[in-house]
Amino acid sequence: MAMNNCVTRKDIPATIISSKEDLVKNDINIKEELPVEHSNHLLEIRNLLKNDRFKTLDMVDCLKKLCIDHHFHEEIESILKMLYTGISNASVYKHDQSLYEVSRYFRILRQEGYYVPADVFSFIKKNDGRFKGEIAQDVKGLMALYEASQLSIGELILEEAVVFSSNGLKEMIPFLNEDEVIMVKGTLEYSYQRTSSTFMVKKFIKDYVGTTMSELAKLELAKVQSLHRTEVDKISRWWKDLGLAKELKLARNEPLKWYLWPMASLTDPSLSEQRIELTKPIALIFVIDDIFDVYGSLDELIIFTEAVNRWDSNSLDRLPYHQRICIQALYDITHEISGKIYKKYGFNPMEYLKNTWINLCEAFLVEAKWFASGHLPIAEDYLKNGIVSSGAQVVIVHMFFLLGGGTSKESASIIDENQGITSCLSKILRLWDDLGSAKDENQDGHDGSYMTYYMKENEDCSMQDAREHVMEMISDTWKQLNKECLFQNQFSTTFTKACVNLARMVPIMYNYDENHSLPLLKDYINSMF
Repeated sequence: MAMNNCVTRKDIPATIISSKEDLVKNDINIKEELPVEHSNHLLEIRNLLKNDRFKTLDMVDCLKKLCIDHHFHEEIESILKMLYTGISNASVYKHDQSLYEVSRYFRILRQEGYYVPADVFSFIKKNDGRFKGEIAQDVKGLMALYEASQLSIGELILEEAVVFSSNGLKEMIPFLNEDEVIMVKGTLEYSYQRTSSTFMVKKFIKDYVGTTMSELAKLELAKVQSLHRTEVDKISRWWKDLGLAKELKLARNEPLKWYLWPMASLTDPSLSEQRIELTKPIALIFVIDDIFDVYGSLDELIIFTEAVNRWDSNSLDRLPYHQRICIQALYDITHEISGKIYKKYGFNPMEYLKNTWINLCEAFLVEAKWFASGHLPIAEDYLKNGIVSSGAQVVIVHMFFLLGGGTSKESASIIDENQGITSCLSKILRLWDDLGSAKDENQDGHDGSYMTYYMKENEDCSMQDAREHVMEMISDTWKQLNKECLFQNQFSTTFTKACVNLARMVPIMYNYDENHSLPLLKDYINSMF
């Protein structure tokens, strides 16, 4: 039901979640950071950004891929504004520019929230509307076009471009050398827009080996890995002291896995406190989900939901001990986080945080009633409720306030009034989760799945057809998310990027292989620790 109900009561977590000692042993071999060397790299890159204007876009792209762009925020913003102004004045796109160059400009600017019209690609089409034949032989250009097409908000030319570029690249694979095949397959499987940058950082360090930026990225990675281990240690101690794992032995006990969500979304090293605090509500989402799935009878779950609605302890004596302490932990942690936000930003978001928990438990209860009665909802109704029960809204609202998004009633209200990004992320999460549920033979059938209900309504639909339908829905939702990030977005850049990073993390957390394990997640953990 919640952010990852596919791995409840399975052996997988034990194989991918290492102890602190294992994390230290698995750390990559990078020398300790030398402050002077670090400072020299920063200075050299700043000088290049200021003085070599013809290479600045390449550098901006490189800095972001290497996850060291936070050091150069002002310089990058200045460069992007200059480039966008140039595009608006029609001075950037010239007839002699290559498909690769145009695609790169388009991708980078759209990723950073600058709207570039899709008709900049009109030059790759003939008068009859077909793509020019010569671009089908341009491997570099096709890869860049494919990456650019992932920023589509539904434009026809980009819809056509993603099909044309992906088919063209696949057809060329037999004729490419080994290095080219690796690059093409990597582009098709892990497009930059839909893949966590932290997941790819080691690959990009190798790609840019020998550059000052690569050397700085190595130092930064070592520093960040050490920081992540410290944060995991704090989270593990907090979770142990909380005591829920002792009382709820069948519930998930995966503090490292819960921490991966904030780690991937809040990538700036300075956001350590926010990562730690955000992990706490994520942990509670999983625990409450397991209470609804495993521990509670329907009568108990109704009382549980009522207690969350009232947000008081008066009715808790009607619940079993393990449910009482869970609700008490929910009360205490929410008040604690609200207090920290108030102390830092001068606004108490208690009502907003409380309402997200009420909405979540009510959505869980709807599902519990469905399954207790044997009622099978139609796919549309299941998905509407499942978007809420994904738990994404709880995470997003907490993250919004932890990042200082609401400092008054007026600024806080935008998180309720602008649900576009939240809705898109919740839908992507729910659909990927259900893909994993359908593929996982160990599921006990209590959670349901959009695919299950969709296939019941479409009797001639095979499992493969249903999967393709869901993947198309995910792709369409990504287009809507792209649009939300470009237009009428009242949120801060930090918050918006954090939400996109959460969406990018979803496939890593849910992409099961044929052995019902999560190889991408295992690779990610090994890479980041």
